Amino acid sequence: MEPTPLSPSGPDDADLFSVHGRTAVVTGGSRGIGAMIARGLARDGAQVVIASRKADQCRAAAEAINASGVRGHCTATPADLSSPEGCQRLAAWLAEHHHSVDILVNNAGTTWGAPLEAFPTAGWTKVLGTNLIAPFDLTVGILPLLRRAGRADCPARVINIGSVDGINAPLWENYSYSAGKAGLHMLTRHLAKRLAAEHITVNAIAPGPFLTDMLGHVAADQGVETELLARVPLGRCGLAGDIVGAVRFLASRAGAYVTAAVIPLDGGITGCSG
Repeated sequence: MEPTPLSPSGPDDADLFSVHGRTAVVTGGSRGIGAMIARGLARDGAQVVIASRKADQCRAAAEAINASGVRGHCTATPADLSSPEGCQRLAAWLAEHHHSVDILVNNAGTTWGAPLEAFPTAGWTKVLGTNLIAPFDLTVGILPLLRRAGRADCPARVINIGSVDGINAPLWENYSYSAGKAGLHMLTRHLAKRLAAEHITVNAIAPGPFLTDMLGHVAADQGVETELLARVPLGRCGLAGDIVGAVRFLASRAGAYVTAAVIPLDGGITGCSG
């Protein structure tokens, strides 16, 4: 289904935040924030493709989303985006199965923690490869599909999932993660400037602490969790509705005039710091 074009008098408020009928790709969509995003888009009627490294987990996530009563549909395709070859294979699969892609959510990521003087080169190679290089490679790889979807009044959307750790120095010694996310924020702005004339917007969301498996592993110690939440002016972790709402805004007609933005979704950590 083609998205309804904007009328000269302005959009109908009833579908201003809708992504119904759009084709969306969510990397790292089998768990955590990625699964929240995929479910939220499918619930509104998008045709969602989730990609993640573990094939069984990816298929199980898609089946769970489809069984939850969504208006759209979710398809799983395994993809290891830690290498250029993995990004190329996913881009080729998408080109084979889809004429166009309206929304690309670059969410797949990894992290690495080690003390400063013991932080290994492998911790940089792995994290930057997945968190920074892969979003670039995949975006470039599916540019023909994004170009087919984009129009002046309804551009195609690239949404990069950054991190509050790419804006403020984090609590943990995850040097490559914070540097990579800061790089992703800058890459967002650079791509936005380059692709604006082709009717493709590029934005980033920088989440703070969200209730995911990754956060659970990092903050297993109760004292660390308490310290983490003490930094959040709103006093809680992010919930599924928070990230889905931000993505829906950027992906829908409501966000059609936004590009090159990095939106902190962090309960006030960055805005209230200092």
